[in-house]
Amino acid sequence: MDISTILDRTKFVGKKVSKRLRNPRGPCFLASGFILFWLLLFLAVVVPLFHRVPDPKSVEDATKGVFIAQRAMDNLYNLVKIGPKVVGSENNEVKTVNFLLNELALIEKNILDEYFDIEVDLQEVSGSYIHWSMVNMYQGVQNIVIKLSPKNCTSETYLLVNSHFDSKPTSPSAGDAGQMVAIILEVLRVISTTRQTFTHPIIFLLNGAEENPLQASHGFITQHKWAPFCKAFLNLEGGAGGGRELLFQTGPNHPWLVDYYKRNAKHPFATTVGEEIFQTGSLPSDTDFGILTKYGDLIGLDMAQSINGFTYHTKYDTYDIIPSNSVQSMGDNVLSLVRALSNATELEDTAAYEQGPSVFFDVLGLYFVNYTNKTAIVLNFSVAIAAILLIYISLGRMATHSEVSTGFMLCWFFLITVVQVLAIALGIGLPILIANCFDKNDLSLTYFSTQTLMFGLYVCPSLFGLLLPPYIFINLPRHSKTFFRQQLHMILHAHAFILALLGLGLTVYGLRSTYVITWTLLFYVIPLAINLITTLHDQGISWTGAVVIFQLFSFLYNSYLLYTLVQTMIAMMGRFGRSTNPDLLMSAINALGTVLAMGFLVPIVIIFRRPGLILLTLLAVFGVSILSATITPLGFPYRPRTSVERVPYLHVRRTFYEYSGNVSKEDSGYLFNFQDRRGPAPLEGTNVNLTGLVGIATECEKRMMCGQPLYDHRWVKNRLNAMWLPREDLIDPPYVPKVQLISKIIQADKTRVRFKFTINTTDHTSLFIQPFEFVNITNWSFPLEYIGQQSTYHVYFSYGKNSSPLSFFIELSKANGDFQNPLFQLGVSAHFIGNKGDELSQKFAQSFPDYAVLIEWPTSYQRFIF
Repeated sequence: MDISTILDRTKFVGKKVSKRLRNPRGPCFLASGFILFWLLLFLAVVVPLFHRVPDPKSVEDATKGVFIAQRAMDNLYNLVKIGPKVVGSENNEVKTVNFLLNELALIEKNILDEYFDIEVDLQEVSGSYIHWSMVNMYQGVQNIVIKLSPKNCTSETYLLVNSHFDSKPTSPSAGDAGQMVAIILEVLRVISTTRQTFTHPIIFLLNGAEENPLQASHGFITQHKWAPFCKAFLNLEGGAGGGRELLFQTGPNHPWLVDYYKRNAKHPFATTVGEEIFQTGSLPSDTDFGILTKYGDLIGLDMAQSINGFTYHTKYDTYDIIPSNSVQSMGDNVLSLVRALSNATELEDTAAYEQGPSVFFDVLGLYFVNYTNKTAIVLNFSVAIAAILLIYISLGRMATHSEVSTGFMLCWFFLITVVQVLAIALGIGLPILIANCFDKNDLSLTYFSTQTLMFGLYVCPSLFGLLLPPYIFINLPRHSKTFFRQQLHMILHAHAFILALLGLGLTVYGLRSTYVITWTLLFYVIPLAINLITTLHDQGISWTGAVVIFQLFSFLYNSYLLYTLVQTMIAMMGRFGRSTNPDLLMSAINALGTVLAMGFLVPIVIIFRRPGLILLTLLAVFGVSILSATITPLGFPYRPRTSVERVPYLHVRRTFYEYSGNVSKEDSGYLFNFQDRRGPAPLEGTNVNLTGLVGIATECEKRMMCGQPLYDHRWVKNRLNAMWLPREDLIDPPYVPKVQLISKIIQADKTRVRFKFTINTTDHTSLFIQPFEFVNITNWSFPLEYIGQQSTYHVYFSYGKNSSPLSFFIELSKANGDFQNPLFQLGVSAHFIGNKGDELSQKFAQSFPDYAVLIEWPTSYQRFIF
């Protein structure tokens, strides 16, 4: 063999080695294994840890001074047996109050007298305040207030523990919030019988009008004798049944409270993301937290059961849906927090510890992280800047090894960043596009009962979008001075660079949830620094090892957060209203979670041969999911009992009186306020006859508040989407409230007139008041600050124990002093909650399918002109 032949063969081998170094691909089957590994990791680690709760304790453990779920569950069983507890009903005002007072008497009987003093006060309170766009007026609602104090206590700073025992119509209220009442009773029972004292008195508030909304807590905090001494609170809510309770509101501006939660919550479950989402006001829920902070200037922690909320506010919110282990979990946390906070020195001067908001989150329920927002800002900026600097150093190293200038490599990085921006846009945009397409074809909520459809409909398209642009780019002809490994590395750098810029921008904007981006980025910055220090950075694709190892942490947390948001919010999609496409929200949550959890991992698939097979597999799963969602029963949103369609409607009798007193119109029908995007469509083809059902939006342009007995602020807000089904036979309500004009007196200045009314109305009534042109309200019985806020005023009135007639005055002004012509309209909407209606209404209700849960009652609506 001559020398030339040897040289030729050496050149050939060198080219093959060079090619392998530039494009080192692993076996194609490992690509599928790589993706499957992360899916299995999620199913084997994240899901079990998310649902992990302690075993319930029995009465055999009572001597240990711990929370006993068995006793709490016994209390809950008896409480639920009472049935729905609507404000004003006998169940709420008499039976429930008596049951709770009897339980408290038993607790008081067994208290350690040598250690504690206990006082029980039954408050009956009336008042009013502005809530959202209405006056929220209450009369004779009840609170059961318990004060537990250490013997000979001199402290004048109290800890408040609050929940409510009333319910929404039809709901036995096991989840919302019977379980919380049972937990409070058990916490009181344990503390008062354990030789473990505390410094500050504890006020346990069992309020009897939260669902009205939020009336009893307002009555307590503004009028009760113990309220001025309360400095901090725990608010316990129930939006569901099962799992751990979520800490979703804190402070405001008192990080030390979160420190106490970290040290004392035995089963932590919390996230700043949840707090910021809730405080946007976009969710169809509210709690006493806002009342206590606004009107009492208190600080506190807001915790709620939030998993499996499909039965929330329905007749299926029963004892059997509440697992005793979830009650044990929350009871452990509440007992520990009450003991800690009742000894907190910070309660003596809470103002001294105000340090701004907090960033907080739990990690798989195993560990809790919290720090102040000031620390968060420093951390966010530090990680983002460190990422950018390390990326620049890395690009410089690549340039050196490729024997090109840093400017040349920066140009390539800029191009790859554009590719990665496209990948992220597709990763987020494709699921949202799919959600929009489903909605346009009236197929929203297909995942409502079959949650696994979200993986195929949203997660797979997101992964497809993340992989497609880098895959195409990598397979394009590239410059001879750039290696495969360098391009792949720059794709991950580009993802980190985008996250860094996003983190900086959101931090400047003031979003505390930016912590998710910061920690995701941190788990790329650390392996990048390690690779640069150890020279793994320059050894083929060896740098991917450190990246994958640290992305384990990022994946576990981000997929856990994604799962938390999905499990918390999916049931809410069934009551999000008709005007909002819930699929957009769920697709966005899934897409963002996928981008954060898999953004650094998906491009690594390209190191294996034939990554295009992964793209085809994702498309196949997506296709199967579409078929399952559209042509099989899996995609039908509703199931009896477990995931129902909510159908609230009113049996309406309307009477319109003119200025002369004559009746100009009288009719009847059913007024529907469908709770989800699909509206009446799922009822088509069933036994229920909805012939003649029409929207009322056009009526809203002609008549005050659409000429309908809108129930509360949510009905008012959704009125343009309400629907009317006329009925030939007039509905005969239990009675028609009598509206009495007691007096009409022109005031001394001749430009004002005062009307005084009395109405013998129901325990739930809405008044609508609309002055005519050139007429202004100058004074009335309701909060004065409400005057001028609306063109049509809404006064929501309810009573508990005190059923006295509603009396009020309205004073109006008119520049020309002409008070002999119409001045204003008055609408009186009286609701007979708990009444099943006449025989025809009952027959109509029985025609609905079993997957529809009805919330309905008769109403009387009268429109007057004065």
